[in-house]
Amino acid sequence: MKIKEGFILREVAGTFVIISTGDDNLDFKGVITVNEVGALIWRGVEAGKSTEEIVDKILSEYDVQRDVATVDCDEFLQQLIDKNIIEK
Repeated sequence: MKIKEGFILREVAGTFVIISTGDDNLDFKGVITVNEVGALIWRGVEAGKSTEEIVDKILSEYDVQRDVATVDCDEFLQQLIDKNIIEK
């Protein structure tokens, strides 16, 4: 997976947001607010990590079952794909 050019994650006043910075993303309006886990997933994608590696990082940071972390990670990634922010 890869984050499409022109999208970035920023922390603003303690809140993580995904914003568009490029003219190529004119269809994207507004910002997406994400929690700490969403930011962790974003950074994993940004670093070129596999979904399994991202889930492993979630498990090392949070007290959650692997199956729950996997489903949550997959759902978040699918939302970003659906919004045309990342590509497979």
